[in-house]
Amino acid sequence: RKVILFRLPVNYGFMTFQLDVKKRTGGDDVDEVRGNGFLPGVAYGPEMATVSFSVPYTNFVTLYKQAGKSTLVDLVVDGQAAAKVLIQDVQYDPVRGRAIHVDLRQINMKKEMQVTIEIRFVGESLAVKGLGGTLMKPLLHVKVKCLPQDLVGHIDVDISRLKTFDDVIRVADLGVSSGLTVLDNAEATVAKVSPPLTEEQLKAMEEATSSTVDLTKIEAEKKGK
Repeated sequence: RKVILFRLPVNYGFMTFQLDVKKRTGGDDVDEVRGNGFLPGVAYGPEMATVSFSVPYTNFVTLYKQAGKSTLVDLVVDGQAAAKVLIQDVQYDPVRGRAIHVDLRQINMKKEMQVTIEIRFVGESLAVKGLGGTLMKPLLHVKVKCLPQDLVGHIDVDISRLKTFDDVIRVADLGVSSGLTVLDNAEATVAKVSPPLTEEQLKAMEEATSSTVDLTKIEAEKKGK
C-alpha cells in the first residue's frame, strides 16, 4: 500500500494526504509487526470505533515529514471509506530514535477546533545580511482556532521586512486566512534582528568567561587537596 501525496494543493502549502493502513488484531505481536517493516498504530475519535492498525514504516515517515500534526489526513483502513484524522502523537525508541507507535485522532469536520501550527521563516533579512545582525525567532508555533477544513500545514513569515534593528514582526502581522483565529497574544514577537555585539560587550563576555574558568579551577584544586 502506498501513501498518496500532493493531491490538492491550496493556500499556505496545505495539501491533502491519504494514508492506507491494514487493520491489526489484538493477537498481533507488535515487535513482529515492526520487524516486518511496519509501524503499529491506533485510530480513534468521536465518530469511529477505535481501531488498531499497521502501516508501512517508510510510508508513514514520508507522510509525517510533510504533513506534520496540523494537516488533515484521509485514513483508509482496509480500503474502506476514508476518515479525516490528525496525527495526534508519535512515540519513539529513545535509543534508536525510530518511531515505534502512532496515534491518529478522527476529526469532526463540523466542529471548531484548536491546533498548534508551525511558523516557517522565508526570505532574507537586510539587517542580517547587510548589518551583521542575528535573527531572533522567539515564536516558532502559534495556536489557532478554526474549522477543520480551514487548517493549514504551516504559516510562512517573510523576514525580508526586517531591514533595521528596530523592525519587529509580531503575531498581529501574520497574514493568516479569514478562517483562522490566532489565539496567541497579538503583540508577541515572532521575529526580530539583534545587532552584533560591540567590542566592549565582547570584552566583558571574555572577562566573565575567564572569571568562571578561574573559579572552577580553584574549586577543583580545593577538592584535590
